[in-house]
Amino acid sequence: MIRELSYIDVLYLIAATRWTLALTAIAFMGGGIVGLAIALLRVSSLPPLRWLGAIYVHAVQGTPLLAWLFVFFFGLSIFGFTVSPWLAAAAAYSIYAGAFLGEIWRGCLQAIPRTQWEAGASLGLGFTQQLRYIIVPQALRLAIPPTVGFLVQLIKNTSLAAVIGFIELTREGQLTTATTFRPFTVYLIVAAIYFALCFPLTQWSRRLERRLHVAR
Repeated sequence: MIRELSYIDVLYLIAATRWTLALTAIAFMGGGIVGLAIALLRVSSLPPLRWLGAIYVHAVQGTPLLAWLFVFFFGLSIFGFTVSPWLAAAAAYSIYAGAFLGEIWRGCLQAIPRTQWEAGASLGLGFTQQLRYIIVPQALRLAIPPTVGFLVQLIKNTSLAAVIGFIELTREGQLTTATTFRPFTVYLIVAAIYFALCFPLTQWSRRLERRLHVAR
């Protein structure tokens, strides 16, 4: 039954935003752990570890995010595992984020001049100590813009979780459209909410860049 769009529908859309934020937070934390491991593998002095990290990155980045969602939600059911949309989305997004964050952070680590590594080695520091005391503090400044940029993309990419029934902002927009038949108005509100989430992040990133003199 078609009904008029009301302020209650707007409140439902705003309420669904919390699941978008929750999924983003879980994916970013999970992806951060995976990404840190991948970045360290990629800058390792051992070729087998570098190859392992490269294989993971190429495999994940070369596969659509939708495919990972389908693998965890539909694929595991073939083997008798019942996976909830929450768990499937969290796992898929963590794997996806890990590959991209790993490459971002690997690039930041390798952007530090080789002479910095050599200076650490000349002081008798091991690989881990060089990372901790010399390389990582400098790489953190470089990592801010691309990391925040990817976080913004991650917020928007959570909309794909709607295809497996995960009720976040976009899925709530679909449900509201189905009952009100006001797609233009509904998705305009959805777009405004996404903008309200992402724009402050980009502004905060720019202020942080200026404070840390990233471009110096």
